[in-house]
Formats: sequence, C-alpha cells, structure tokens
Amino acid sequence: MGYIITEKILQKYSEYLDMEEKSKATIKKYICDIKKLMAYAGGQEITKKLMLEYKEYLRINKKYKLSSINSFLIAANRLFEYLEWYGLHVKTYRIQKEAFATGKMDLSMQEYKKLVAAARHKGKKRLAMIIQTLCSMGLRISELPYITVEGVKKGEIDIYGKSKQRKALVPKKLQELLSAYIKENNIKNGTVFITSKGNAVDRSNIWREMKALKDETGITEEKIFPHNLRHLFAKKIL
Repeated sequence: MGYIITEKILQKYSEYLDMEEKSKATIKKYICDIKKLMAYAGGQEITKKLMLEYKEYLRINKKYKLSSINSFLIAANRLFEYLEWYGLHVKTYRIQKEAFATGKMDLSMQEYKKLVAAARHKGKKRLAMIIQTLCSMGLRISELPYITVEGVKKGEIDIYGKSKQRKALVPKKLQELLSAYIKENNIKNGTVFITSKGNAVDRSNIWREMKALKDETGITEEKIFPHNLRHLFAKKIL
C-alpha cells in the first residue's frame, strides 16, 4: 500500500512540529529533507520499496555522507509516524565511530584569527564580530539572536532552549568589542546581529559568508563552518 505526500500534508506537519515546540531551524530542515523525498518520488505513491530505492539512490547517485542520508531518512520516518503510515519506516545506516578524534578538521587559533582578519579586510565587520562572538562564548549559531544590547550591557545573556534556560557570560574583551559595534551601528535595543531590515541574520547567510573567506585565508572549505568555532572554544576551555 502506498501514500502520496502533498503540500497540504507538509503544511499540517509543519504546524504540528511548531506545536511540539520544535525550533524554526529544525522545522525548516525537516520540511526541506522531506521535499527531497517528494522530488525523488515525482508524484508516485510512497511505498516501502520506493523508500529502500530512495535510500540507495542517496548513497550511490547523490553520494551523500551516511550521516546526511540518515538525517533525511529520520525526517521521513518521523513524518510517517505522525501520519500513521505504518510499514514505510526504513532503517538508518550504522556509522562506525572513530575511537579517537583525528583533529584534522578542527580550526586552530591561528586559523580563527585569519578568519576574523579576512572578514575585516573584506569590509564585513558584522561577520568578523559574529565569528569572534561564536568562538569567545562557545555559542551555537542558532543562539546568536540571544545576543542583545541589554545582555551585552549586563555582561551576560539568557539563552532559551526547547525546555530550559541558561546564562552565558560575555567575556570582558568581547563585551568591549560588542559595545563598540553596537554604538557604531546605532543599535538601540534587542538583537545585536541584524540585517538592514532589522531581522536577525540568517544562519545560512553566515555560513555562506564564512565559506567565502577560504581563498583569502588559505583554510580548506571543509574546516570553515560556524560549529567549528564552538569546538575551538571547547578546546580553549580544556
């Protein structure tokens, strides 16, 4: 027995995820991943056979990493659970974890400084400030909107997760840099890192702007991503 995923189903599912208090980023990713399946199906009914073929297609034809394929399959499986489409669930790939981290993909402090310098050189002051903030505080990129004018003044910010809240201290040097940035850009209150229209900066744009620094810094593209700044923060703490 097969089923067809429609835009109406996606809309209802998106509303359901919102009521489940999933973050906007998580909802966006789930919907994006499910649309990959819809594109593959091309209007055909979703059957267990099609799902198994889709799983192989992602691995062989698209050559995605197994971790990426697993995320696509998990998104589909969760939709099937919501719709009670029993029998369509497919297993994810088992990934052998390395016993020891190689460290080859980690950023060094020198490379971090190169990224900041390159962003400044290209006139991207906001990007340079974002890079410094993520690394100095060990934040996830999704937590940037919690960096507010009020929080910078206090020297600590409140970060709200799905079901918990935590406080993060703003290091003194970073507080000085952020205060100067706020003053220079005439930001009166609320979120510090905003677009010209006053919206919080989009995480995909930050990712793209960071990747664009690879030529000037000589750092491989695979090492340049926001979460690597959080890793560097963790290493500094250790």
